[in-house]
Amino acid sequence: MDEPIDDGRPREEEMKIVSMNNVDREHFPNPIFTGPDVTRQLLVPDSKEFSVNMINFGKGVRNKFHAHDSEQILIVTAGEGIVATEKEEKMVTKGDIILIPPGEKHWHGATPDSEFSHIYVSRLGSTLTRLED
Repeated sequence: MDEPIDDGRPREEEMKIVSMNNVDREHFPNPIFTGPDVTRQLLVPDSKEFSVNMINFGKGVRNKFHAHDSEQILIVTAGEGIVATEKEEKMVTKGDIILIPPGEKHWHGATPDSEFSHIYVSRLGSTLTRLED
């Protein structure tokens, strides 16, 4: 077993553990969504490299076609959703993980009959370009 690295210097950062159940949901009105029933949970606001948030969609609500300038990872945590590109639509459910490459035009959100939640992970400061009105 490897020994932990300890050079005797104080650490500026230490591991943090966040329970999603203890993170407040905030109403998240944004013109990228097709409806108002969306909440967000800022899961790791102290990260210096990643944006990590939970997005909770009401039934039938999705975001509009958009693209990112970096990879985006979606981790489905509840409900039934759709992840779509210009070429296809895929049904996704709890436990599915989606990797969306930079520049791919896509949308994601809830099916008409189900609420839908996912964690999204992207590079902090990456740019989202909305491609649908």
